[in-house]
Amino acid sequence: MGGAPGGPPVLAVVGPTATGKSGLGVALAQALGGEVINADSMQLYRGMDIGTAKLTPAEREGVPHHLLDLWPVTETASVAEYQRRARPLIDGLRAAGRVPILVGGSGLYVDAVLDRMEFPGTDPDVRAALEAELAASGPAPLYARLTDADPAAAAAILPSNSRRIVRALEVIALTGSFTAELPREPEPYYDAVRIGLDRPVYQLDARVEQRVDVMWAAGLVDEVRALEAEGLREGRTASRALGYAQVLRMLDGDLDETGAITATQAATRRFVRRQRSWFRRDERVRWLDASDETRVRDEAIALVPRESHSLTTEPRGIAGQPS
Repeated sequence: MGGAPGGPPVLAVVGPTATGKSGLGVALAQALGGEVINADSMQLYRGMDIGTAKLTPAEREGVPHHLLDLWPVTETASVAEYQRRARPLIDGLRAAGRVPILVGGSGLYVDAVLDRMEFPGTDPDVRAALEAELAASGPAPLYARLTDADPAAAAAILPSNSRRIVRALEVIALTGSFTAELPREPEPYYDAVRIGLDRPVYQLDARVEQRVDVMWAAGLVDEVRALEAEGLREGRTASRALGYAQVLRMLDGDLDETGAITATQAATRRFVRRQRSWFRRDERVRWLDASDETRVRDEAIALVPRESHSLTTEPRGIAGQPS
């Protein structure tokens, strides 16, 4: 195992969007003497609050939350940078006797922290050349090149995901292989308890539709307008986020408001299914049915080693909005 020796185990609350991860994270932190570490890649961005269902300070109920609001929307997301920030934070919490609780649905971010995963560096000249080719010709020729160079890598990346295609080709140019840089079998870096939340598909679909309606009513369009003034359109990661991309299309006149809402709901439903596939492949995740909200907190606590329990385990409700 890596990280600081001794101390409480690391917890991770994972699973698809709209299952209730944020609320369970708060409840576990209160019960176990813990603090929450964000593992939602879009909640790393400052100002992306409504569209990412970021808990408000009141909804956090006094529980410290870390790794929120790190980057401006113009910054490109970096799993390696997230790993670099998260591990010292986890080590510090454990050394202080606090239970670190990773909460979020960004599977690669969770794995990058909890498992041994090394990220190759970057080369500005190689990256610039690939991005120039992307701007000139689009992602199709680059994807074809990736398929020839590393079929396994191409199979794991959508042909439309230009950012990941460019990164894969950059890694190949630097190391000779993309898939060789990824672990074949996960090797734990921390002694972690992975708690997965899921719900029946019909429930998730209904919660996604409601969630998007609530976001629109809460002012998502105004939030996007404000972030547009801060460079949202130039942000290669943030501008593609669920809800934000659809609102930008609405502001451009490509969609009306109803179409933007419907498109956001449909894209989120597809994302939920990809998240489920990602997390279900990991046999270490202990799955709980989040549809029984009166029991899920106690069931989650029962998965944590007894020596980690604090005395503050009286029943509480699940806080916060769905995540």
